[in-house]
Amino acid sequence: MQEPSHDTRPRPPIHRSGVLREILNTLILVVAIYGLVNLSSARYMVQGKSMYPNFDDNQVLYVSRVNYLLWQPERRDIVVFHFPGNPEEDYIKRVIGLPGDTVEIQDAQVYVNSLELDEPYINEPCLPDRCQDNTWQLGADEYFMMGDNRNHSSDSRFFGPVKRSFIVGEVLVRYWPPQAWAIVTQIGFPGKTTQ
Repeated sequence: MQEPSHDTRPRPPIHRSGVLREILNTLILVVAIYGLVNLSSARYMVQGKSMYPNFDDNQVLYVSRVNYLLWQPERRDIVVFHFPGNPEEDYIKRVIGLPGDTVEIQDAQVYVNSLELDEPYINEPCLPDRCQDNTWQLGADEYFMMGDNRNHSSDSRFFGPVKRSFIVGEVLVRYWPPQAWAIVTQIGFPGKTTQ
């Protein structure tokens, strides 16, 4: 019977500097990924009822900053933007009018370029005192924003069009609380298309 042979070659030593370098590289990678995610996205909490019934108070949203680096906002997108009266304050609204559009409110109905909008996403018909007859001609970099809860929303009807540079990003996901989770393009107007 033959005895098992033992390998008498010494094991290569584990260098402490190699392990520390791997840990440091992993930490740098984690910080870089975290930084990229925060640069490309933001999280916002809904405050108020201006977008009810599609968004409610204290729901948390994931907002993509990257989407509008690649393409322009479309009608019916839900966006976060800096309030023109105080850029430190952010609002969430729905894009109604695009650059160059004529937005009209007549008899509490919204028209864009003389076509009445189909708006199944609004909470209730707009009251005449909240949707007074008016017309806005949008400039080359202006967007008209309105809340889905028209009778309880401060929006472009009151503070005017929003410049493109004020738009933070597109709302993609409503993720908190968990029972309210939803992909935002499916909220209120599935299969969004420009009109």
